Amino acid sequence: MENLKINIEKVFDFVGKDEIFSLKANALASLNSLHKKTGKGSDFLGWVNLPSQITGAEMDDIENTSRIIRTRIDLVVVVGIGGSYLGTRAVAEALTHSFEYLKDKNTNPQIIYAGQNLGEDYLTELLEILDKKRYAIVVISKSGTTTEPAVAFRILKRHLEAKVGREEAKNLIIAITDEKKGALRKMAGDEGYKTYVIPGDVGGRYSVLTPVGLVPLAIAGFDIRSLVKGAKDMLALTLPEVAFEKNPAALYASTRYLLYRKGKKIEILANYENKLHYLAEWWKQLYGESEGKEGKGIFPGSVDLTADLHSMGQYIQEGERILMETVISIKSPKASLEIPTDDDNLDGLNFLAGKRIDEVNKMAELGTMLAHIDGGVPNIQVLLPVLNEYYIGQLMYFFEIACGISGYLLGVNPFNQPGVEAYKKNMFALLDKPGFESESADIKKRLK
Repeated sequence: MENLKINIEKVFDFVGKDEIFSLKANALASLNSLHKKTGKGSDFLGWVNLPSQITGAEMDDIENTSRIIRTRIDLVVVVGIGGSYLGTRAVAEALTHSFEYLKDKNTNPQIIYAGQNLGEDYLTELLEILDKKRYAIVVISKSGTTTEPAVAFRILKRHLEAKVGREEAKNLIIAITDEKKGALRKMAGDEGYKTYVIPGDVGGRYSVLTPVGLVPLAIAGFDIRSLVKGAKDMLALTLPEVAFEKNPAALYASTRYLLYRKGKKIEILANYENKLHYLAEWWKQLYGESEGKEGKGIFPGSVDLTADLHSMGQYIQEGERILMETVISIKSPKASLEIPTDDDNLDGLNFLAGKRIDEVNKMAELGTMLAHIDGGVPNIQVLLPVLNEYYIGQLMYFFEIACGISGYLLGVNPFNQPGVEAYKKNMFALLDKPGFESESADIKKRLK
């Protein structure tokens, strides 16, 4: 079976192969620290060996619960923010029919999302849809007090109870939260919700292979066993004892770190498959929240190509030369569609007749990569054989373990996010939350 591969040859005009290999000892030492839990943030490294520790009994329980709920609903609402929702959405969007919402009949419940924003129109419109649908709620929060999901769950819980009755609502709510403490844990116990645990040593952005991701994905009918198997196999391919030149995570982390030191301060994750948009959103949180500390870190951005060639392409090609690019390439699409001949040929595209759409897309990908290299944008290529649960599992674990290595190479703790608290303090002060009186006066004075 093929595995994910990485190609760094298109960076050699910017950093030499010898320079990259000079980081071998540091990269593998960083990787070893992740596995031995001796580096910064060692109390949040439960995700490192997680793919090999998920038991058959745990998978059976998730699948059995999912089967029971699936037969009773049209939609499952995932309530969460950041890592509590982006991992699920990344997998679901990558593997769902592009027009699932327009199909006459759906065999599995669709996943929709709440708690990822504070948009009043969004929640109001969501309730309009839920009035007409059978639905369940999967609410995800370690604390149960994070503002966005807590507000959304308060509203949705009341709506579901009014729709089906409080007793029935209990059977349609699953809480994924801390094992012992927190507001959501208490509520789940008081109400009798089915619960799953977010491991205390796994941060949100690394949690997709915990019940945070596995439960909603199983309800929606995805093959979570293949997802976990892909991650487990990638774990084996990126162990510290794997030779540096064969270790995709060590190579990726080392290459991007050297490019950063050469002035490439922004990394663009590019894809040529529209279904990977939310994979890129998940990746942006993973790297942005892990690396952006102490005045350091590569800023993560993303583009969906070829569409964004007509909007962002000009800047990428000729803007300030602070960019590097990582391209996710899919070897084989699932479908096969050829371009037909047109008798009039008014668009001048008969030279493409008989070619598959994917061939044209691949040539656009290759041509763009070469153009970007000529324009001063180095390219790292990540190659997947096909889009399915197994290879998405490989890809997500690859990015996670490489992110840990990258953070250690930068000298930061990749597993905390102290800067995220700043906006919360200001928001609570402006909303007159008890305990924030002094901050409230100062902030309101600044806004005058």
